[in-house]
Amino acid sequence: MKIAVIGAGPAGMTAAYKLSSAIADGRVTQLDVYESSEHVGGMAKSMRMWDQVVDMGPHRFFSHDRKVNEFWLEVAGKDYKMVNRQTRIYYKKKFFDYPLKAGNALKNLGLIEAARCMLSYFREKVFPTPDTGTFESWVTRRFGKRLYEMFFKTYSEKLWGVKCTELDSDFAAQRIKKLSLYEAVKNSIFKGKKNQHKTLVDQFAFPTRGTGSLYEKMADTVRTNGGNVLLKSPVEKVLNREGSAYAIELVSGETIEYDHIVSTMPISLLVTRLPEVPDDIKERALSLKFRNTILVYLQLDSKNLFTDQWLYIHSSELSMGRMTNFRNWIPELYGEQKESILCLEYWANFEDPEWKRDDQWYIELAKNELNATGLARKEEVLDGKVIRIPRSYPVYFSRYKEVLEPVQEYLSSIGNLHVIGRYGSYKYNNQDHSIFMGLLASENILDGKSNDLWKINTDYDTYQEASVINETGLAESS
Repeated sequence: MKIAVIGAGPAGMTAAYKLSSAIADGRVTQLDVYESSEHVGGMAKSMRMWDQVVDMGPHRFFSHDRKVNEFWLEVAGKDYKMVNRQTRIYYKKKFFDYPLKAGNALKNLGLIEAARCMLSYFREKVFPTPDTGTFESWVTRRFGKRLYEMFFKTYSEKLWGVKCTELDSDFAAQRIKKLSLYEAVKNSIFKGKKNQHKTLVDQFAFPTRGTGSLYEKMADTVRTNGGNVLLKSPVEKVLNREGSAYAIELVSGETIEYDHIVSTMPISLLVTRLPEVPDDIKERALSLKFRNTILVYLQLDSKNLFTDQWLYIHSSELSMGRMTNFRNWIPELYGEQKESILCLEYWANFEDPEWKRDDQWYIELAKNELNATGLARKEEVLDGKVIRIPRSYPVYFSRYKEVLEPVQEYLSSIGNLHVIGRYGSYKYNNQDHSIFMGLLASENILDGKSNDLWKINTDYDTYQEASVINETGLAESS
């Protein structure tokens, strides 16, 4: 078989890594990975910046799935450390521990506000908000209206650029899963493996050279096994005939034929560039929305700014949504350097004026907003850099499934085309979801399996053999 993989992010590199193992026995005769950028890893890549290593924002790896964890350890080897997670929510100039700690929450809210939050929660138990299928109704029903407005509404609307009444409940179902106020309080009081919700895990595995080093290792293995990882090689479109994908066309116009094509390119671009796509499918694909990210990195003349790996910024007076402090991950990232690097995240749509602002405007905004939090002074900032990531988040707008499902069915009807990844499948994946997609796609190709790739990160309780990664490797999970 000749196989092309479009995109070298977590899903694409995982698939390529597994497929390259079949080169030696002749089942795969040609394997080419096409990546439009200069690096592998996609949004999970790592970079050198001011003589330190940084990621594209905070990327933690955590999974309960034995297959995913075994694969991660196979690639990482001994080159990882466990990070004791500390993340907090910044709201109204106060810092709330996340996961919830009862004493901290009570101190920050005060007795009266805490009582109002509890009354709001109990009111939902007696007179539940109607389930409208929106993010707002989903969260309100589980936490109460008051906590929803404090800790969910502002952050979510910053991230997605739409009102929570226009955001589908699938976003909450995938990211917050079964968590409720009751579960959060139980975790706070009776913290332990048996009651700890996946959303609240307080330790995770992290590669010693940054998240992206995992995918660089995969790329090295693909090359060693005889495959090709072609950087700065964007694919223009996939070609199909008689119901099957048979070739890709590069931006240069060159056409190369393959027996199987694995695509992680944004689903809207994939579909609208396919030949002879029905008009209604093309229109649906065009209406699928992606949110863009602007990352502002600041180098600061300080080693001890704050102790969190990252902060969620819920205050409405600040435009940023999240702030990462790479000094607090593992020492291997900063080495002998005495400065700290922060990453402040902003989000925008293509048509928004914020997407078109120049880099210096964003650096000044980040300095001012950092100063406003009280965590550092503008004067401590030595330098700044801006990275823009188009189409980084698939937007779960209200009733998006009605738009997406016919597109999925159309793509599923095309033989030898395997669509995976956050961009490719239009799913808000974590790393473990994308890795799982890559593993199952390779099984479909090499072993003739019929894994339904669309179901990953949709069936929320799919883990069959529970395990976790710790300092010594794989451990059973309760």
